Amino acid sequence: MPTTTDPSIAFLQRPLRLYIDGAFVETDGQLATLNPATGETLAMAPLATEREVDLAVTAAARAFETWRFTPPTQRARLMWSLADLLEANKGEFARLEVLDNGKPLWEAEAVDIALTIELLRYYAGWATKITGQVLPNSIPGMLTISRREPVGVVAAITPWNFPLLEVAYKLAPALATGCTIVVKPSELAPLSTLRLMDLVHEAGFPPGVVNVVIGGPEVGGALVRHPGVSKIAFTGQTATGKEILRASIDDLKRVTLELGGKSPNIVFADADLDAAASGAFGGIFFNQGQACVAGSRLFVEASVADELAERVAEQAKGIRLGSGLDAETQMGPLISQAHRTRVRGYVDAAMQDGATVSAGGADASVAGLDGGFFFQPTVINGVRNDMKVAQEEIFGPVLSVISWKDEDELRALANGVDYGLAAGIWSADTSKALRLAEYLEAGTVWINTYGMFDVAVPFGGRKHSGFGRELGEEAMEPYLHSKSVWVDLQAAVPSAGQGISR
Repeated sequence: MPTTTDPSIAFLQRPLRLYIDGAFVETDGQLATLNPATGETLAMAPLATEREVDLAVTAAARAFETWRFTPPTQRARLMWSLADLLEANKGEFARLEVLDNGKPLWEAEAVDIALTIELLRYYAGWATKITGQVLPNSIPGMLTISRREPVGVVAAITPWNFPLLEVAYKLAPALATGCTIVVKPSELAPLSTLRLMDLVHEAGFPPGVVNVVIGGPEVGGALVRHPGVSKIAFTGQTATGKEILRASIDDLKRVTLELGGKSPNIVFADADLDAAASGAFGGIFFNQGQACVAGSRLFVEASVADELAERVAEQAKGIRLGSGLDAETQMGPLISQAHRTRVRGYVDAAMQDGATVSAGGADASVAGLDGGFFFQPTVINGVRNDMKVAQEEIFGPVLSVISWKDEDELRALANGVDYGLAAGIWSADTSKALRLAEYLEAGTVWINTYGMFDVAVPFGGRKHSGFGRELGEEAMEPYLHSKSVWVDLQAAVPSAGQGISR
C-alpha cells in the first residue's frame, strides 16, 4: 500500500476543487470516490451544479475568442509542456489511477499514462499542420480557397475505465485544433483528471481554455444542453449516448460517440492455438474486462473448440487477484459493488439458459481486502449467440465460448449483435483472414493479435458502438469547420495614381 510520503496520497489529502476559468473553485457539494480494492473512501471530490457548468462553458466560450487565434506553434508548445510535466509526474498519476480505478500498476504505467503522454505530443505536432486548400472552380477570374477552423467549445464526457487516457483522447485534438474544452470525467474515477488540472495550470494555458466539472447524469445533462457548447465528445454506455444525441438536437450540436461493444474474437482450426489462447485471454481479462473492445465472444472452430476453451479456462483459474499496487497482482477489482452485482447477474443468466461455467463465475475475496469489489475471471462454455450473455455488453471479466463449423454461419453470428466496435481473427491463412475481415461489421479488426492501439491509427465503431473516430489525423475532423472563401481577382482597382497617399 502507498506510504504517507507518496505524492498521490499528498494530493488526496488536499481539498479537491473544480477547475474553471484558470482557477480552482470550491463547491458546496461533495461526493465520495472509493478505492475499489478496499471499498474505502479515497477522497471527497467537488460536486458541480448547473451553476458551475454555466460558469465553465461561459469561460470556455470567452477563451475561445482568443485561443482560436493563438499561433499554432504556441498551442503546440503548451501541449508539449503539459506532456513533459505529466512525464515528470507519471509515477504519481499511475498510482492515482490504481487507487481510483483498481487496475494493476503495470497497466496504468504502460497503457494509461504512457499513451496519454504520447497523445499530447502527437496532437501537438498536428497543431502546425492543419491546412486549407486552393480549390478549382469553373468561373473565370475567381479564386476559391478553403479554411479549416475550430468549432468552438467542446463538452467532453468520459468514462471510468481509462480515466486519464479517455480525457486525453478528447483534450488533445481539441487543443490542437484551437477549440476550448469543458471536461466531465466519470464521478466514479475523477482523481487523475483533477490532478491533471494542476499541470494544465503550471504549463500556462490561458484561463478558460481547459475546464473541469464533476458530477453525475445531472451535471452531464446540463453540459450537453448548454447552448454555449458546439461539440460533444462522449465515451460510455450506448444508452447514455442515445440520450446525449437526442439532447443535442435542438442546438444541432456536433456529436461523436464511442460506445459499447460485444466484439467477436474468431479462431480457425489452423491457427496457432498457443497464440490464440493468449490473445483470447488478454482480450477479455485486460483491465478486468472493463474495456469496450473486450473480446467477450470467443468463436472457435468446432474441431478445436474444447481444447482452446480448456486452455483459456486454466489460465483464468491461475490469475492472481489483488490490489493494483501489489506487484504480483494480475487482475484488480471491478469499479464498484453495483457493477459487480451487474456482472454476476449475466453469469447467472447464462447458467439459467443452459451454458456451463468452466472457470470462475462468482464474487471473489482477497485476503486483507475484504471490502474490495473482486470478481473471479470467468469462462462460460456452451453459449449460443442468442443468449443474453452473448448479446449484451457485460463490461467485466466474462468470456463466452461459441463453437462454429460453417464460415458463412460464422459471418452471420459474428455480426449478429447490435454492436460493431472491434473484432479479432486467428488463422495461419492470412488471405482467408483478410477475406473474413471484409465482412465483419467493426471499426477495427485485428488479425493474429488483439487489442493493439497506436496514437496515429483511428479507432471507433459502427452500429450501436457509435460514430466518429478517435486517434490519428481523422479524429481532428469533428473539431473543425470547413469555410469556403471566394475572391474576385477581376474586381475594379484604382487607376494609376488614385488612392495612393504619400
